[in-house]
Amino acid sequence: MSDLSTDDQRFVEHCQWLLDNHVGLAIFGTNSEANSLPLAEKQRLIKLLVASGIQGTDLMPGTGSCNLEDTVSLTRTAVEAGCSGVLMLPPFYYKGVSDEGLFNYFSQIAERVNDSRLRIYLYHIPPVAQVPLSIELIERLRQRYPGVFVGIKDSGGDRAFTQSLIERFSSEGFEVYAGSERFLLDTLRAGGAGCISATANVNPKAISELGATWQNSDADDQQQALNRIRSAFEGFPMIPAMKAAKAQATGHDGWCLVRPPLVNLNDAARNDLQKALAEEGFAMGTTGRSVSE
Repeated sequence: MSDLSTDDQRFVEHCQWLLDNHVGLAIFGTNSEANSLPLAEKQRLIKLLVASGIQGTDLMPGTGSCNLEDTVSLTRTAVEAGCSGVLMLPPFYYKGVSDEGLFNYFSQIAERVNDSRLRIYLYHIPPVAQVPLSIELIERLRQRYPGVFVGIKDSGGDRAFTQSLIERFSSEGFEVYAGSERFLLDTLRAGGAGCISATANVNPKAISELGATWQNSDADDQQQALNRIRSAFEGFPMIPAMKAAKAQATGHDGWCLVRPPLVNLNDAARNDLQKALAEEGFAMGTTGRSVSE
């Protein structure tokens, strides 16, 4: 909205469209501007989605923050709404913290929420958070809290680390998701669970199709097509670019708005983005329940 408040109707419609295209909802991740939203707003929006008829089992809200109490409160809200799990950043303001400090942080969350339904997917994104999550830390958390720490989104960009996670934990049912669809096929072939990706917001059908057909003979061609669309978006600041594409597809310029300190794409950049996407034959479609029909 022009006053920077959320547009509830468009938020719900977008989430419904993603579900119609067989993509789950990791709301309040990096690219939904989660760290620009206050706690109360995120709590309200989780309840809004459930009230609109979206099942909690389709939701994996991001609940991690630097503030322990906020993380606990939002995680409780997600659990009580029936969410299948929560995606949790480490506390990222203080750098160079030890595994012991991170273990204490995540332990406090598990013990304060204290709900048998709690399922935590760790969010490993050292290029942004600058606070990595080690295999030793994950192993210790899983041993101390069986059934709570059940997966990870690996946005580190280090294939060797992703492979190590899969080799160490996947046989135990721990779900390893790549942080970009660029790595979707490699992750699935290695035994991982799939990907949790920014551009699933704008290219959900093609991403979910590869996820369903990755053993087919054309899987490598599908992956290359995904990579080209990803590259087109990565030629611009990612969040404003995706919102600009959504505005173009829906005809609602309100989609272009971002919260400071992010800046909207200017007209020239929007035109360049549209040209780059058109060269790839990309068409997003519009929001609404009929898109997948």
